[in-house]
Amino acid sequence: MTVKTFALIIGIAFLAAGALGFVPALVTPAPEHAPTLGVTAFQGYLLGLFPVNFMHNLLHLAIGAWGIAASRGVGGSRAYSKSLAVIYGVLAVMGLIPTLNTVFGLVPIYGHDVWLHAGTALVAAFFGWVVKGSSVVSPKAA
Repeated sequence: MTVKTFALIIGIAFLAAGALGFVPALVTPAPEHAPTLGVTAFQGYLLGLFPVNFMHNLLHLAIGAWGIAASRGVGGSRAYSKSLAVIYGVLAVMGLIPTLNTVFGLVPIYGHDVWLHAGTALVAAFFGWVVKGSSVVSPKAA
């Protein structure tokens, strides 16, 4: 897979996640023990697993649009992948810290979001720094 294809696929996935977060039938109510948020519109758990709210959905839409736009060129796709790796790596760590796991009450990033953010960061790092040229590096023939 090329870095451009990665940016396009992940961009579409983020757009879909952002849009699905606005579908009430797909968002279950947050449990009573969930951290308190200042932005409660569309708050709940997407597919019963991933905490979301209005701000979280908007961020997913923006990151998805950025990925689709970045997929038009190798340089933009690589920069997008590297940026995604750093941003989502930081978000994964923040999700583990109780005072930061709601980004100051604006965006829920705890629970299952932690492993999803960590996985996104690792895959994005691979495409940002390991993949060379226009495709995945293949081992040299012996």
